[in-house]
Amino acid sequence: MARLLSGLAKGVSGLAAAFGALATVLCLVLVAISVGARYLAGLPQPWIDKTAGWLVVALVLLAAPEAQRRFEHIGVDVLTGRLRGRASRGARLLGTLSVALVAGILLQSGLETVAFSRMIGVMTEIEGVPVWWIQALLPIGATVLLVVSLTQSIVLLLGQEPDYADQGAQELPRDTLARGE
Repeated sequence: MARLLSGLAKGVSGLAAAFGALATVLCLVLVAISVGARYLAGLPQPWIDKTAGWLVVALVLLAAPEAQRRFEHIGVDVLTGRLRGRASRGARLLGTLSVALVAGILLQSGLETVAFSRMIGVMTEIEGVPVWWIQALLPIGATVLLVVSLTQSIVLLLGQEPDYADQGAQELPRDTLARGE
């Protein structure tokens, strides 16, 4: 069961991360076009700035679940790296459940925001683009984050280790450049 759930989380978060990567590339292309249009041709394109901002929101919301799945988020490694056994498992479980709680709150809030924007018909500054299209990224990203964090929690409760789980304190590389010195 743990493998099946982990596979589901991997697939869903990988798909979201792929769309996040696409948003990153599109943002880069649009910013390059905007700079060229503004400074080379003297024709600023304000819609590009708005769209690039939306793409940044998309890449953050769509990449966060994969960062959670790989345990690449910010953690208190000084504390958790020293824990062993039950304490380590408990800290990981508390962390994954905390992320699930936040994802659930974001999901509920995102759904309410989208529903309200659709109800009153709010439009963006770009003709024909409703605000809820951009706001829909919040419940989508939150849903994927919720799937990933709940999967990690279930795997921990089943007595197994989630994929990419930190295995305790690790030595820093001896290379001074790799340590950032």
